[in-house]
Amino acid sequence: MALRIVFAGTPEFAVPSLRAAAQRNEVAAVYTQPDRPAGRGRSLQASPAKLEALKRGIPVLQPESLKPQLSRDALRALKPDLLVVVAYGLILPQQILDIPTFGCWNVHASLLPRWRGAAPIQRAIEAGDSETGVCLMQMEKGLDTGPVLLSQRIAIGGQDTGGQLHDRLAELGAQTLADGLGLLRAGIRPIAKPQPAAGVTYAHKLDKAEAVLDWHQPAQQLANKVRAFKKSAAVIALPPSRCSTRMRNAPPPQATSMPSRPASSTLPGAALCASGSATAPWMRTRSPASSASAIGQGLKARTLRASTSAGCDQSRRASALSSLCA
Repeated sequence: MALRIVFAGTPEFAVPSLRAAAQRNEVAAVYTQPDRPAGRGRSLQASPAKLEALKRGIPVLQPESLKPQLSRDALRALKPDLLVVVAYGLILPQQILDIPTFGCWNVHASLLPRWRGAAPIQRAIEAGDSETGVCLMQMEKGLDTGPVLLSQRIAIGGQDTGGQLHDRLAELGAQTLADGLGLLRAGIRPIAKPQPAAGVTYAHKLDKAEAVLDWHQPAQQLANKVRAFKKSAAVIALPPSRCSTRMRNAPPPQATSMPSRPASSTLPGAALCASGSATAPWMRTRSPASSASAIGQGLKARTLRASTSAGCDQSRRASALSSLCA
């Protein structure tokens, strides 16, 4: 017997699960986040889940919140057997969870109770975990605290990036959801196993400030961070600095793609300034002097931005610029 499903999801991770839900079931509607400004032009863009729903001719609902009575009435009118939630991005109040006949299922990209929260894929790589997986969870009011219906594990390779693991887990989550829906169609409700009290960790939302690499950290920790944030954030390969002294003492970046003369100072980027190669992609002229000047101007601007974001006062920013010009 086909199930009447309402799907709630937003990013690319949710799309394979939406496709799985639409196989041999009726998807009555798709809930997704409202269109948001994105890109250089800041034009409104639809979520990947919305685009997939429209392609399949499924009605789309985009409420700002599910807390108002109107949102509850709209969901109740759909008469769902099941609400499937995959990276939706909105909090579901208990009144919403109680509406579907079989409650609400969530596809979560970790082996619960490890890495509850918003960024389980990136946090698993960043922490150096050797394995992860997906859980099909019966939702309750707490944050990813519900009992687990089904789960599958996969290994995290030493070279896996956040983007690669994201794609693998999205497909694995869709397969796990399909398995659960198959059981429910056959009249078998998967056994809900409570999560253990031990081993709870939280995958906090990614922050742009985390994209700065601190060269005082161990090499493996830095490597894990770069792999974890790939496709999620741009990693800044500069030491975090609160003043010009710390920048001066930091090791220079390696310029492996171009020949260079010995660096004339220990400032980050000095090896690049010392080179006169016109083949480097960031050099716009063939003149070594003008190329070094252009790079120096870029370093000045970068230093000023770094000092400003770190909260340095105007005199310390001036000191940083003076040291670069010396």
